[in-house]
Amino acid sequence: MSKNVIITGTSRGIGYELVPLFTDAGHNVLALSRNEVPISGLDISNCQCMPCDITHAADLQKVSEFLKSDWKHVDILINNSGNLVKKPFSKLKKEDFQEAYEVNVFGAAAMTQTVLPFMNTKGHVVNISSMGGIQGSVKFPGLAAYSSSKGALITLTEVLAEEYKETGPSFNALALGSVQTEMLEEAFPGYQAPLSAREMAKYIMDFALKGNQFYNGKVLQVSSSTP
Repeated sequence: MSKNVIITGTSRGIGYELVPLFTDAGHNVLALSRNEVPISGLDISNCQCMPCDITHAADLQKVSEFLKSDWKHVDILINNSGNLVKKPFSKLKKEDFQEAYEVNVFGAAAMTQTVLPFMNTKGHVVNISSMGGIQGSVKFPGLAAYSSSKGALITLTEVLAEEYKETGPSFNALALGSVQTEMLEEAFPGYQAPLSAREMAKYIMDFALKGNQFYNGKVLQVSSSTP
């Protein structure tokens, strides 16, 4: 049975790979990113591309209007958008923290608020976090803003699962380890990850479709290695 799936951050990396995986499996996808060109160029009939900055209220309103007029309901939301700030802590300004949190926390929260009215008890919100946000995991210099924001996203996931446990949808977070993406190259130049973006995307798709049967309010560490 086909699902209506919203994916943010689809212009590159894991988000880009998720779109054809879902559409090839017969699902309907709303692909959101600030740059819609990469996905719109794929010309997929069951994929709607929309330029969307999740930190802008006007863009989120356009998403809401599309859902009201076209889809009516959403089965899966994958909050995949991410912003990487890499700077020594001594050089970080308030604006750097705001940049990371605007996308990784506030944007994900705002997108979730936009989509929730269209989701039912069987819906599934999947927040893409990072091993850098896991308490007790290996941490790396220069990622104070990024890793702390990903930790906040994990806590947000847990709280929302509790708040909506009677009505749904389910909320889970995937804390990803090393995946060969443009963002990894920015964070760790020259490092070769054991997993490709497409391999991780396959795992995320399967989890998004089935994981809420087994989990709610959980954080799964999806990591075979960290740099």
